[in-house]
Amino acid sequence: MSQFMEALPVGNPTVVFRPIAEGAVLLSTTDEVYYGLNSVGARVWALLSPVCRTLDELCGQLASEYPDVPPELVRADVVALLASLRAHGLVQPTVGAQAAA
Repeated sequence: MSQFMEALPVGNPTVVFRPIAEGAVLLSTTDEVYYGLNSVGARVWALLSPVCRTLDELCGQLASEYPDVPPELVRADVVALLASLRAHGLVQPTVGAQAAA
């Protein structure tokens, strides 16, 4: 979880994002692999840096959009999604976070 505390990642520039009725599809042009996102996952993608700068900011925004979901569940789901996106190379650290690492 700590890898997202400082700054949120940004979408990898080699990834193509396309919204669809059920959410979105990401295409990794380097691996030629599709990755599906539901509507909440697509919203997380839309809120990545520079829209939201921190995990707290992103989770707070989502929690306000989904008031029936406990904030701790929002956070756990966002962290899991970001970890998966990172593992698949679909996101990368922000430029400032790269310099600090």
